[in-house]
Amino acid sequence: MLIRRLSLLLAALAFSCGAALAEQSPTIDTPADASEAAFVKAMQADLDKRFPTAADAVKAGYFRYTDPDDTGAISYANLQWQSSDVHHPSQLWYDKAGNLLGADYSVLTTGDARPNVWGIQPGRFYQFGEHIHYVTKDPKTGAFGYDKAVGAAKFVAAGGDLKNPQAATLVKMQRVGSASEVVRIFDFPSIWDLIVWVKPNPNGAFAEKNPLVKP
Repeated sequence: MLIRRLSLLLAALAFSCGAALAEQSPTIDTPADASEAAFVKAMQADLDKRFPTAADAVKAGYFRYTDPDDTGAISYANLQWQSSDVHHPSQLWYDKAGNLLGADYSVLTTGDARPNVWGIQPGRFYQFGEHIHYVTKDPKTGAFGYDKAVGAAKFVAAGGDLKNPQAATLVKMQRVGSASEVVRIFDFPSIWDLIVWVKPNPNGAFAEKNPLVKP
């Protein structure tokens, strides 16, 4: 699905967990203009060089938190939700073999207006509401559990702190049996999100899907 385009997948996850999302889909689905093409060219060259594999992303501080989505993309985040420029994506996506597919650039939500940054048309951005994500590890099998989320309101109602989320709250909510099962828990703040393919895409770098990537 447009690669961890985290966009639709996260929206679906958060909604299923009761999160209050103000998710808005992009209003522009056209080929990149000259300014956008320059951004895409720069990000593709940079990320292909620095993060060609998932292992490179992990070394740089990114961590996995999703299963493959419906386009085969797996998301890695670094918790730096305010991307400053083309060199600082908040998320990277990889296929099952660990090959780089694309990236998310995000801007913290401060109002209703879509961001006007990096020479990108504002209509390219998706919006996500705040929610909590977590990763588990089965104590018996060692298997990791991804794609786990809970809405911000429900987490707070259970006594949780969005800025310092703890596994104990998930236990209270009966999401996990023990806090020791949770290996990662983090706040996914309210953001505007831009998804961009690094892997060449016949449908364009901002397209939701890439026919060259199979789930």
